[in-house]
Amino acid sequence: MANKTNFTPEEWKTLLDAAMMSGLAVTAAASSDILVLKESFAASGAIIEGQSASDELVKAIEADFETSEGRTFAKEGFREKMAGAKAADLKAKSLETLKQAAALLEAKAPADAAAVKQWFYHISEKVADADAEGGLMGFGGTKVTDAEKAALSEISAALKLA
Repeated sequence: MANKTNFTPEEWKTLLDAAMMSGLAVTAAASSDILVLKESFAASGAIIEGQSASDELVKAIEADFETSEGRTFAKEGFREKMAGAKAADLKAKSLETLKQAAALLEAKAPADAAAVKQWFYHISEKVADADAEGGLMGFGGTKVTDAEKAALSEISAALKLA
């Protein structure tokens, strides 16, 4: 089983970024401004769920988000990847980061790759499921929109899950 020491600092940053960007890819696909907050909370909650994962690498990635140093490192990576990006670029940049993370996991942590990639996808699903869109005051609407379903499909492909 792999852990943080199996990765260079830049590679580790890519894994931290992938955890954050797996939710961002869904949010960027189709969200109203008011839902961004709910989707952000959903992503954070899904990352925290990594604490109870059976895979040690998932736990190690999640644990870094619990420390000030880890969060700062993750933010730096996120800022680097998103520097100069426009809103329309967020989904594409997120998907590219997920592709990089998938390749990295397959190369350096093949025994953990499936579990970590599934956890990234789980974060995406939680964000897509965060709230119905198109309803009125919490009633009606669509739980997972067509745009979110398409984003989930793209995320699955980027992670090589399908």
